[in-house]
Amino acid sequence: MKTLIQKTMHFGIIFIFFFGIGIANAQNGTDSFVTVSGQLKDAKTGEKIIYATISVPGSGVGTVSNSEGEFLLKVSKSLNAEVFEVSHLSYATTKFKISESIGKDKTFYLEPQYLMLKQITVVPKDARGIVSMALRNIRKNYSEVPNMMTGFYRETIRQRRDYISISEAVVDIYKAPYSSMQDDQVKIYKGRKGTNVKKADTLMVQLQGGPNVSMLLDIVKNTDLSIALNNLDNYQFEIGSMVNINDKLNWVISFSPNVVRDEPLYYGKLYISQENMAITRAEFSLDLNDEEKASRVFVQKKPMGLIFLPTSTSYLVTYKEQNGKYYLNYVRVDLKFRCDWKKRLFKNYYSVMSEVAITDRHEDNIAKFANQEVFKFNMVFAEKVQNFMDPDFWGEYNIIEPDESIESAIKKLSRSIQK
Repeated sequence: MKTLIQKTMHFGIIFIFFFGIGIANAQNGTDSFVTVSGQLKDAKTGEKIIYATISVPGSGVGTVSNSEGEFLLKVSKSLNAEVFEVSHLSYATTKFKISESIGKDKTFYLEPQYLMLKQITVVPKDARGIVSMALRNIRKNYSEVPNMMTGFYRETIRQRRDYISISEAVVDIYKAPYSSMQDDQVKIYKGRKGTNVKKADTLMVQLQGGPNVSMLLDIVKNTDLSIALNNLDNYQFEIGSMVNINDKLNWVISFSPNVVRDEPLYYGKLYISQENMAITRAEFSLDLNDEEKASRVFVQKKPMGLIFLPTSTSYLVTYKEQNGKYYLNYVRVDLKFRCDWKKRLFKNYYSVMSEVAITDRHEDNIAKFANQEVFKFNMVFAEKVQNFMDPDFWGEYNIIEPDESIESAIKKLSRSIQK
């Protein structure tokens, strides 16, 4: 049976509204790793390529490009790696030599990959059949043993265009087997925050649950808690185009609500590998047609008289294949909402973003965290990380490069702290 907090977290991030304005371990030296950084672009159009996966083949080391197509990858010299590779939807997976990429930021071009249809032995007759087969193949396609993952987590809150909170951390993740009912666990290893980059007007917005929400949005492991794929009758499915992901053909299956429930459902797309029937990617958004129902998904606490209306939601979940198994790779949540006061002219707009990229993974000597170390669902992430603006804070750990606007806000906050 689901716990109360699981039901509350069913559809994503919880917001808390209230009045007011409001690391411990040593780092290794820079001589233990090399750094590759740059921007990814389409070789034909020159457009930036966002949210691409950058990794070291044969290892769990990697990162994700930001909304500007920029990335920074730190590779331990102990790996003796010669190349790193970049993969993205509808582009050919491309390898680049590390030795030729060290130094100043460079531009890395990816070639669009055009479809080459392969003959397959089993073709489900309908879209629902493809999704059903993918769900039946979860044990075959995803890890049946626990994994220890390192991830980089960031969350930001904006009031209109101004950042009012930026928090980020390196987190350790105990990833339970996909074949078990065990919960994933998250532990903050080291982190930093900047609050009141611009002071909020009359409200403060906080996110509850932090990186735990990202783990719940693993739609393959949590078919009942994420987008409710545990009952396929919830949705109607349609086969769309086919795309290449990591040099493999994927069906694109769109889905939309088929029933009316007490909680809103989702619209979105599932990307399913033609070769092994694995879900490799999911993009979805909450059905906002019933505004009152949708607002109940997010708000746990708010002042009397405040009207909360979500205006847009966007979720992205990707998986990475290694040695024949798929692992969670990247989760991003973008939410926008409006706040109105009853009988007042006050109106304001907020944007919330959270993302986690898995930057390392191993399966050796895995153990759950002690209870006192675990980040709990009722915790507010921004209250649990330290305020530390040292530019070398992350050491050898891989992070997601900040968007230009976030970088500007961090620099602004850093200057205000030094005064």
